[in-house]
Amino acid sequence: MTFQLLQPSTLAEACAALADAPGGVVPIAGGTDLLSEIRDGTATPSTLVALDAIADADLTGITETPDGGLRIGALTTIADVAAHEGIRSRHTALAQAAGGLATPQVRNLGTLGGNLNQRPRCWYYRHPLTVCLKRGGDRCYAIQGVGKYLCVTGGDRCFIVHPSDAAVALTALGASVTVASADGERTVAIADYFVGPDVDLMRENVLQPGELLTAVSLPSPAAGQRSIYLKARERESGDFALVSVATALVVTDGTVTEASVVLGGVAPVPYRARNTEEYLRGRAVDDVVPADAGAAAIADPRPLPDNAYKVPMASNLAARAVASLLSVA
Repeated sequence: MTFQLLQPSTLAEACAALADAPGGVVPIAGGTDLLSEIRDGTATPSTLVALDAIADADLTGITETPDGGLRIGALTTIADVAAHEGIRSRHTALAQAAGGLATPQVRNLGTLGGNLNQRPRCWYYRHPLTVCLKRGGDRCYAIQGVGKYLCVTGGDRCFIVHPSDAAVALTALGASVTVASADGERTVAIADYFVGPDVDLMRENVLQPGELLTAVSLPSPAAGQRSIYLKARERESGDFALVSVATALVVTDGTVTEASVVLGGVAPVPYRARNTEEYLRGRAVDDVVPADAGAAAIADPRPLPDNAYKVPMASNLAARAVASLLSVA
């Protein structure tokens, strides 16, 4: 296919271009996901808006904020996120998620913004000859087809899982994102940034035409906060999560005072394991049974015929994460 390439020099120019023809004009940064979609015929944009020439230092790099948090430009590579000492020491779950993501080649090219905004990996959505619901068709082929890698909760006509490792960790860490448009900037809690098929079949986030995700902000961690990211996958490298979990705990005087547990690979958006959080919060460390915490991870599992394995996998990963964090409390 053929397409036009625009190289705006300012963020305002990029936003204006993206508002011009919604759907047909798309941004490109590292291109590790979009170019594969174009190659496979899943995406057919008329115009690509290259973001790498924009003269805005805030789009790249990691800086400390006045409140002790961190601001990560959306064009920062995954490799730089994984290697950053402040993230490794204070937001360990994010460093682990970024460091185990895909392959070194992808981490060196792919950006944090691109990782958060990548499209689903469902076989039927990605196949150029299959017009599924998410591509404007009239059915979800996974219901009577192969659903091994799809969701076990939260599906609504479409049963995708969110593919981003970083999104799971950032949700557990209470991050927010900055979204820019010609009208200015707005801040969105990352827990509210992603949308499932129950809200909109055709998109996975709240971005409107003419908007760009420009930065991710991490709050200063609470005193004593520890976090971890665990990921189960079929291959040791270069693979997406079958199930993943990001957990952040704060222990004060032998009691779990704060708990955040988020699962990946089980739902169309990063899934908050609220029952596990409720079990942990306010409980003495000596009274925590990790297996019980893990058993509560998915409140209402509704697996497809061939992906029920994800339910015990999620329970076991959540239990391992809790046990690991509390063993050093």
